[in-house]
Amino acid sequence: MPPAAETVLVKSRMSKPIQIYVDADACPVKNEIYRVAGRHGLKVFIVSNSPIAVPREPWIERVVVGAGLDVADDWIAERAGPGDIVITADVPLAGRSVKAGATAIAPNGKPFDDDSIGMALATRNLLHELRSAGAVTGGPKAFEPRDRSRFLSALDQAIVRIRRADSQR
Repeated sequence: MPPAAETVLVKSRMSKPIQIYVDADACPVKNEIYRVAGRHGLKVFIVSNSPIAVPREPWIERVVVGAGLDVADDWIAERAGPGDIVITADVPLAGRSVKAGATAIAPNGKPFDDDSIGMALATRNLLHELRSAGAVTGGPKAFEPRDRSRFLSALDQAIVRIRRADSQR
């Protein structure tokens, strides 16, 4: 357990502790997630289609799902719910997570909500059509240091928000 978790397993008055689910195959902020989760004493599930090296900590669980489209997404969506955090760049998974009551955050720190998911899906579909027609050949912009900083801030804020909401129940 991380030092913070030795004294308290982040339950306070919650019916279940906050858990972080990471859509890990292409996630550039796994180390940041480990740091924040360790500081707050949170359980982390690193979900991928192939084995990924993770720190040997009892609060980090590596989950390797079968090969196939959306298998990792399905595993996360079946488990994430209110009081949980999902880290993903996958807009449909973010939508499923938010619908289930979880907090979803992109690796660049942008939080997903019902409104932003609708816009992101529309943009994604438009770009897919433009790429198919050959009009757009580039991908998303490169991940930058400020994205990492924005992510750390968004993750900390989400944890505080969930804890605050739970303590008011």
